[in-house]
Amino acid sequence: MYKQSDRKKIRQAHVAGQFYPGDPVELTKTIAGYFARVDKAEIVGTPLALITPHAGYHYSGQVAAHAYKSVEARSYETVVVIAPSHTAFFKGAAVYDGGTYRTPLGDIPLDLYFVGKLTGIDPKIMLSDTGHEGRGGRYEHSLEVQLPFLQVVLGKFMLVPIVMGDQEHDTCRALGDALGEFSRPGRTLIVASSDLSHFHPSAEAQKLDRRAAEVIEAFAPYDLLKRLDTGECEACGGGPIAAAMIAAHRMGGNRVTILKMANSGDVEPDMDDRVVGYLAAVIDDGKQTEDTGKVHDLDRSVVAAKDTKVLAYSEEEQRFLKRVAFKSIENTVKGSHFPDLSPPTRRLSEKHGVFVTLHKDGYLRGRMGFVEGLKSLVDVVRDAARAAAIDDRRFQPLQPKEIEQLTITITVLSPPLPVDDIDSILIGRDGLLVQRGFQTGFLLPAAAVEGKWDRETFLDETCLAAGLPRESWREEETKVYAFNTAVF
Repeated sequence: MYKQSDRKKIRQAHVAGQFYPGDPVELTKTIAGYFARVDKAEIVGTPLALITPHAGYHYSGQVAAHAYKSVEARSYETVVVIAPSHTAFFKGAAVYDGGTYRTPLGDIPLDLYFVGKLTGIDPKIMLSDTGHEGRGGRYEHSLEVQLPFLQVVLGKFMLVPIVMGDQEHDTCRALGDALGEFSRPGRTLIVASSDLSHFHPSAEAQKLDRRAAEVIEAFAPYDLLKRLDTGECEACGGGPIAAAMIAAHRMGGNRVTILKMANSGDVEPDMDDRVVGYLAAVIDDGKQTEDTGKVHDLDRSVVAAKDTKVLAYSEEEQRFLKRVAFKSIENTVKGSHFPDLSPPTRRLSEKHGVFVTLHKDGYLRGRMGFVEGLKSLVDVVRDAARAAAIDDRRFQPLQPKEIEQLTITITVLSPPLPVDDIDSILIGRDGLLVQRGFQTGFLLPAAAVEGKWDRETFLDETCLAAGLPRESWREEETKVYAFNTAVF
């Protein structure tokens, strides 16, 4: 069971700069370059699961791009990534017990509701950071390397990160069955992280890899496990592949499409006598949708998220905005000079709503902001920080001696979009805005989480914030909007 403190635990990007670029701009350009060299596969049905390699991007990134390209222009609420452990050996599968996975492209929140259900069904599926955090100075890479691809191709989603300590038949079946029970086509994507054969001459590796591909393409997870046991083929993530196939089958999957196969010798010919094999594949349900550019049966808010700019900011951009906020507060309280701070990236010149929250000694000290961004992001952060320091009527204006004791949190808002179905509102992801005539009220996503509200309570409370009676959101004259946020 999650403790409140666990939600704040962040799994850092330990292999950035080693397995993939650590600079967010370079990382984005690298992945975009891979995608540019891939033609999108024609997948008629809804992609339910991907199989993709996890070596350093130099070797396997181009192969991985074939898998991720197949879900381009689609949206998923939750992505489950199943990866093998190279650093810790344990029984069962460990679902990360923190609240966030971090990459150079930003933080990915865990789907804590999904995690709670998943880890409560079978003792083989445990809530633990085993396999996720380092051991003996080594950090697991097989899960982490998948995340930047997902951030680029999907934008915003919630994560369920799983590391398998063993790849035994019983573990694969337990995990696959549980995932298949809780996952929903079009809303959940499963990613199996796996390389194939290791350190054979290229010709021999290709034979081994074709044997693995045969049973994968035949949608035969238990045959795959048998071949791995007998040595007929190799896959360091054979367990994740089998579990993903079992889950996809329970979700209605009926077809595996092999998109690309290669090995490290294709990138480094000098290594042709000792290569690692890679495969990219997609599992879908074969169902024709009315618009094959979108998954079927999606929540409105999920589709809307695809049409909205993804709110992801690099560490450099976050540091810059924090500095803007601090300097604005300092200038306001002390009357000092506000420096000329030129945005380091074009993204910081975009217009977004912003709230700046101030805490002192763990207690709220001020929160002010703007729902709509009428100026550049830098200017709105500056103005919101100033207002939080002196204009929040719940508190006395900030004093100079308090400045160094502050913790500053910045919340950037996406443009609000109309809510057509309240079931599409996702607690923890969406903030709400209610409008009726000249009366407007809104609440950030954190309000619903902190209050432990369900959707209807969240809507009621937003109506109260607008000065409207509870349940006013049920009336036609009341307009309800949802927005998502980036918080740092």
